[in-house]
Amino acid sequence: MNIPHPNTIEIILLTLMLMVWLWQFFFLIRRILPVARHKETSPSDADFPPVSVVISAKNEEENLETFLPEVLNQDYPEFQVVVVNDGSEDDTDMVLTRLKAIHPHLYITRIAPDKKFYHGKKLPLSLGIKAAKHDILVLTDADCRPATDQWLKHMVTALHSRNKELVLGIGNYKKTKGFTNLWLRYDTFTIAIQYLGFALSGKPYMATGRNMAYSKQLFQKTGGFKNHIYVASGDDDLFVQEAANKTNTAVCMAAEAHTISAPPSSFKKWREQKIRHLSTASHYKKSIKFSLLTEPVTRELFWALTLYFIFFPNFGLLILPFSLLLFLFKLIIWKKASDKTGMGKIFWGLLLFDIIQPLIIAFSHFGNLTGSKKRKWK
Repeated sequence: MNIPHPNTIEIILLTLMLMVWLWQFFFLIRRILPVARHKETSPSDADFPPVSVVISAKNEEENLETFLPEVLNQDYPEFQVVVVNDGSEDDTDMVLTRLKAIHPHLYITRIAPDKKFYHGKKLPLSLGIKAAKHDILVLTDADCRPATDQWLKHMVTALHSRNKELVLGIGNYKKTKGFTNLWLRYDTFTIAIQYLGFALSGKPYMATGRNMAYSKQLFQKTGGFKNHIYVASGDDDLFVQEAANKTNTAVCMAAEAHTISAPPSSFKKWREQKIRHLSTASHYKKSIKFSLLTEPVTRELFWALTLYFIFFPNFGLLILPFSLLLFLFKLIIWKKASDKTGMGKIFWGLLLFDIIQPLIIAFSHFGNLTGSKKRKWK
């Protein structure tokens, strides 16, 4: 191969390309590959400790009617379900009372409506955790359902069999037709394998409140949500920031242990939800913020420089094989990760969204910076 002598600009771009390539490769190996290689522990019928499921519900009569029976009908030896009716103004209380008559292991507690006093999700969750009679807590939301009746067994196995204090699960969206749904599920997949991969590599930084478990003792030892009670969101990720470490955290990826939510009805609705979720990112640890920022920035640089060397081909024959190798390696890891997490063939979304995903997330971040600081959880 006849490689031309580079000028100063080309030397800079080649050096930048090398740095970007190495960072992307390191991120895949260090943070995502652990998901592809993870071995899930199968539940055993022996030694399932009692569990309390905690749910906060605000104006959720329809969702509780549809989804709560699937939580109450889990195949698990001994558990209670604590639902906090957070000042609902619909028929939430009526639905809960009716379900209580059928399911005696349902426990209901209430916060009276008060339009003069605003509080986020952390208050009802704290009350629900206080009311829980068992040490092992599994948290989910009123607007989602367990994928199977084995959900609790899988989540508790990940926690109890490995002597951990906190388990990160997967909250997935229901698969429907349409490009928007494909995007929603792909974004959910990439976020999941990222926070699961960080946890498996010793850097847990977030969870989804739709599907996580921890001990009541850990919650009390950490001080609950008191250090970030002023932030409307963060009952999941900011709690993990404080409570999780490389020795006390496990993950649960089994498809049987997912929770499934109805997807936002439009891209606009998804973006509003995303802005709310991103509002806690400024409170992350500096090392985590650095990694989470560097990955999408270097990814965009990788694609930009790859395109540059395609259209200015002096060094294209040198650069393009390395670019193709990295992309194929990423696709293979994505495929293995989607198999491990039971998220189907969503890994093919890499072909459509890998370039544009950082731009869409940056657009949502911008909305978070320019929007209101006070974001309600419902």
